[in-house]
Amino acid sequence: MATVTPSWAYTLHLPHDPRAAGIARTTLRAVLRSHDLDGLAETAELVAGELVGNAYRHTRGPCALRLRAAPGGRLRVGVWDTGPDVPAAFGAEAAMAPVEAEGGRGLLLVRLCAEQYGSYRLDSGQGGKLLWVECGPRP
Repeated sequence: MATVTPSWAYTLHLPHDPRAAGIARTTLRAVLRSHDLDGLAETAELVAGELVGNAYRHTRGPCALRLRAAPGGRLRVGVWDTGPDVPAAFGAEAAMAPVEAEGGRGLLLVRLCAEQYGSYRLDSGQGGKLLWVECGPRP
């Protein structure tokens, strides 16, 4: 009899705290290890750390990290936060930060690591937005 691996999803609610990105990366590593997806850890940690770090820097409320199995051994990483505005780097016309700028490159790096990415504004419930990225195994 064939077995089917059930799909899975985890949500980690995080307070507005400077340690949130580190906690998100640690949790992500444990989840990937438990599902034999260690090969995705490096890219997924970069993505999760950047998205959660931006939620801390640019909003005043909590955020949530959502990890979900995606077809083909991929992983979907989503971060919800209370800010309603989708960053320009997740839009169709993302501009590169000026050379002398000390920041502004993180979400562009996230996009480069992603097989797919997107965003949603959430007008009902708690509101805010959700940024998501799909990471897959590297050939």
